[in-house]
Amino acid sequence: MADGAELAADKHVRYIVTVEKKKDSFESLVMEHIRLNGAYWGLTTLDLLHKLHAVDAAEVVDWIMSCYHPESGGFGGNVGHDPHVLYTLSAVQVLCLFDRLDVLDVDKVADYVAGLQNEDGSFSGDIWGEVDTRIDMQKAVDFVVSCKNLDGGFGAMPGGESHAGQIFCCVGALAIAGSLHHIDRDLLGWWLCERQCKDGGLNGRPEKLADVCYSWWVLSSLIMIDRVHWIDKEKLTKFILNCQDKENGGISDRPDNAVDIYHTYFGVAGLSLMEYPGVKPMDPAYALPLDVVNRIFLRK
Repeated sequence: MADGAELAADKHVRYIVTVEKKKDSFESLVMEHIRLNGAYWGLTTLDLLHKLHAVDAAEVVDWIMSCYHPESGGFGGNVGHDPHVLYTLSAVQVLCLFDRLDVLDVDKVADYVAGLQNEDGSFSGDIWGEVDTRIDMQKAVDFVVSCKNLDGGFGAMPGGESHAGQIFCCVGALAIAGSLHHIDRDLLGWWLCERQCKDGGLNGRPEKLADVCYSWWVLSSLIMIDRVHWIDKEKLTKFILNCQDKENGGISDRPDNAVDIYHTYFGVAGLSLMEYPGVKPMDPAYALPLDVVNRIFLRK
């Protein structure tokens, strides 16, 4: 693909809307249990491209609420599936996109999430234990800090290997909790900027191939610690654009591979973080378009 590649926004919009309608395709089959996550990836991409109106908002909201478990306050990944904190997050994020948090019993959902906190401050994904409906923010921060490594990064648990996806979760949690002072910004910034490969793309840890999804995980973390200028944005932009299917839409993990909704979202989100023309700006901590986040906080 030529260096002068541009974002095929209209093709990506068509691809996302088409995937959503193909309920019997292979992609739909493998996404069955995480359909709510898929809805978040696809719909957020549409919003970033100024095309959220391409879907029927009322239909989407009705489907999301059909995944809700009123007895627990959580959401399943699809209709009839058990509730889990990850699908609950996606449900809340999509409702934010459509400005429809009014359909939620906010306290019930908050109690569900708070009830998943463990004694050490971490959170379980679903309920298989005692329930306490108060979040201990300090314990949560202490747990995140206990996952910090000597290289400045974070693992999934204390002593776990540093990984860009986990780093985003930890840096984002500390940012939301107002606790970024626990991070050595230069050390972590150096580890993250070393994720840029010769082809311009970013990997998740040393010695791995570049993958479009790390455009989001790495860049968002760098923005939150004010070190995003350490990345060669031009080379990364070219890498993402070279992963597009310019005929049928969609973005793949690396050039010439099959596209999917996950990488389409993370590719467009990465371009958003680099202020690519025509793509809405995104909040690096909440993983939603900035105007959506501002709309929520300005009402408080």
